[in-house]
Amino acid sequence: MNRNTLVVIIIVLAAVVGFFAYQAYERDQNTLDISVGEGGVKID
Repeated sequence: MNRNTLVVIIIVLAAVVGFFAYQAYERDQNTLDISVGEGGVKID
């Protein structure tokens, strides 16, 4: 394999990892946590 092919593979892998990390971040941000306790209702 030549050097350019290795660079392209590394860039593609980094893009895929970044995409999945962003998806996980967005999924975490979009969760709605509703807690009912003694102090009332808390929404995070």
